[in-house]
Amino acid sequence: MSHDAPTLDEAVRRLLQEAWHLSGEDGHAAAQLDRLYGRLQEPLHIAVVGPRRSGKSTVVNGLIGDQVAPLPLGDGHDVVTWYTDGAQPHVIAWTADGAARELATTRTTRGLRLDPRTTRSSGITDLKVAWPARSLRHLTLVDTPGADPADDGHRAASEPAVAEADAILYASPEIRATDLHLLHNAQHGAVATATPVNTVIVLTHADQVGGGRIDALLTARQLARRHQRDPAVTATCSGVVAYGGLVALAGRTLSDADFTAVAAIAAAPRDAQDACLMSADRFAGEDCPLPVDADVRRRLLHRFGIHGVRLATTLARTGCATRTELAAELVRRSGLAELREVVTGCFVERRTVLKARTALAGLDRLADRMPGQDGVHLRARIEQLLATAHDFRELRLLAAMRSGQVAFTAEAGAEAQRLLGGNGTDAAVRLGADHELSGGELWDLTADALRRWQQHAEDPRLGLPERRAAAAVVRSCEGMLVGLGR
Repeated sequence: MSHDAPTLDEAVRRLLQEAWHLSGEDGHAAAQLDRLYGRLQEPLHIAVVGPRRSGKSTVVNGLIGDQVAPLPLGDGHDVVTWYTDGAQPHVIAWTADGAARELATTRTTRGLRLDPRTTRSSGITDLKVAWPARSLRHLTLVDTPGADPADDGHRAASEPAVAEADAILYASPEIRATDLHLLHNAQHGAVATATPVNTVIVLTHADQVGGGRIDALLTARQLARRHQRDPAVTATCSGVVAYGGLVALAGRTLSDADFTAVAAIAAAPRDAQDACLMSADRFAGEDCPLPVDADVRRRLLHRFGIHGVRLATTLARTGCATRTELAAELVRRSGLAELREVVTGCFVERRTVLKARTALAGLDRLADRMPGQDGVHLRARIEQLLATAHDFRELRLLAAMRSGQVAFTAEAGAEAQRLLGGNGTDAAVRLGADHELSGGELWDLTADALRRWQQHAEDPRLGLPERRAAAAVVRSCEGMLVGLGR
């Protein structure tokens, strides 16, 4: 591997410059190229999409670490909302004619709220929310209006944001055939076909599985793992993660008053607890015999959900003796850590290749409108880059392994996935090694992996797809050796 070979980012920038020269005096094309080039400088754009009431806002809130979504307008409808990092919270509204203005907001116990008098019938199409959050330093979250597959109006409102997103989090309480069909249809165009779209399905409402039993989150995790072994699911996404949004947010924002109320419920006689926690209606009812006011119980129910109240009460009764302990255990059980790990491993650590993919998709659309041989030439250059860039080859191979098109033994398959960056692109993660190892130790481990996969690539007992896949793993190992140096 040559030290002088351009990186993927450099190759894409060169192709944008080439397209600029081909566009000539076309002002519209020049504006599109300016926007594509600008996107390369911006944080990763992750669109959060899904049906209405699918829990998209709990995904946004969990990743941000605060209750800021949703932001309905004065007439009650939602618009595309962009969450970015900012020193101070503020909201900018955009209208269809490109005008922008800052909106007054109020912070409530239910999150950030807009003044309905300033947004009703205002023609607002997009909101941009600046919020001080460490998690937003490397990404922008795009919360899209919830829609049913047949709802063309809402789909039209969110399609541009989804089409131009670098990655997608698809939120849904369950994986249905309509969800898979929608995700499959999103993978159209030469770039999407050559570089499988990076989508992660988030099983929201995981705390409601089985009627919200105490083991609901555990059951939801098992369900997510089963989905990840389903070829119909793995063909459309990079992973499936179960997430209890209310439990996660309850843990992140647990107050002393909340803990006091939960502890009082946990100290009540078990028969009273069991009777009142059978349903949300019983728990919130005026005749509930628990030693906590009805208003406090309804507040807990709104913030925790009935499963969250059951879980928090059980945890408080069986060992979480302080607010800090209870908050930490709620967050741990919610699946928030797994969700963040998936977003980091699948998206943030691959932001260079994902942003390059977005730029190439934009160039592909531009090539369709270029006259004569200019469009043909640009499309050929795009296809050449897609075919030769190893970053894209890794994505294609990971997708092929997930869908069963390439099949190694369980041990070899797990190692191949790691070395290809399926668990993260850091060298130590690819090698399954301790982050404390020195560069020399990582180099030795990489060299061992390289020799092992060179043998796989030449093994006549393996099928042709597996030998080709092994050769790609060899290429990844060679890239790591160059990066580690010696």
